[in-house]
Amino acid sequence: MSLGSAQSLRIRYEGLFAQTPVEASGREYPRWVRLGAPVLVIAVVLAVSAGIRAVAGSNPVLSLLAGAVIALGGAGVYAAVVRRLDGRQVTELDPGTAVRSLRTGTVIGLALFTATLAVIALFGGYGTEGGVSVGGVLTLLGIMAGVAVTEELLFRGVIFRVLEELTGTRGALAISALLFGGLHLLNPGATVWGALAIAVEGGLMLGAVYAATRSLWLPIGIHFGWNFAESGLFGTTVSGNDDAPTGLVHGVLSGPDALTGGAFGPESSFVAILVCAIPTWVYLRRAARAGLLHPRKRADSPR
Repeated sequence: MSLGSAQSLRIRYEGLFAQTPVEASGREYPRWVRLGAPVLVIAVVLAVSAGIRAVAGSNPVLSLLAGAVIALGGAGVYAAVVRRLDGRQVTELDPGTAVRSLRTGTVIGLALFTATLAVIALFGGYGTEGGVSVGGVLTLLGIMAGVAVTEELLFRGVIFRVLEELTGTRGALAISALLFGGLHLLNPGATVWGALAIAVEGGLMLGAVYAATRSLWLPIGIHFGWNFAESGLFGTTVSGNDDAPTGLVHGVLSGPDALTGGAFGPESSFVAILVCAIPTWVYLRRAARAGLLHPRKRADSPR
């Protein structure tokens, strides 16, 4: 690819996220198309992403490249679909707020999981064994970046928006959280309790953050920070996936499942639920005070 072609491609990609009015296409898509098509498209993106991660394997360089391709590609596809079907700028992925929100979200996610594991360790439920793996950190950095972006695009960017239009914000919070937890039943070593715990601590929390900010950057950052701390830094099992590469250290959990989460990992511990309940409450209150908890839209109401 020539330099000119690459620059043209970059300009076209950046144009997908431009915060300027979208030129009307003159075509009005039926409601079922506007709501259903994005779900299918992002589901395909998730499937393709899984294939890319499988090819990258545990190679640190390939995993970092794969994470970048998945994140950038997924965001681009999402933006193109929104602009085409909804005929609007993609305000939830405003590039002007990306760096600050991603940085803030990542710090929040890291802090939340660190607090969770600190409580578990305080009661003797966490320890480490073996040495340090820098390659594992880089591998998981790429993996978790791709996972955070694609899952947030699907659950907060698409499913939450679809449900909010059909059921209102409160219904969208509850149902999308259950679907988010249900997705994790597909993971190796998954349990029903673990899925319910993730629905409460992850689905509700990230849904509340999106409802309060109407931006995907902060939920993406929190999702990434939590997952990266869990696997990349502290080396514990993420949502039952015990076959993931080893992180910076190899974490070992011991003690009652209620404290440690058992084989599913710390996400299914009562500690994680209690820790994540705090930001969930904070952001729900913020959304309510800002008037961002919307009722169900009528079928004939404007988009």
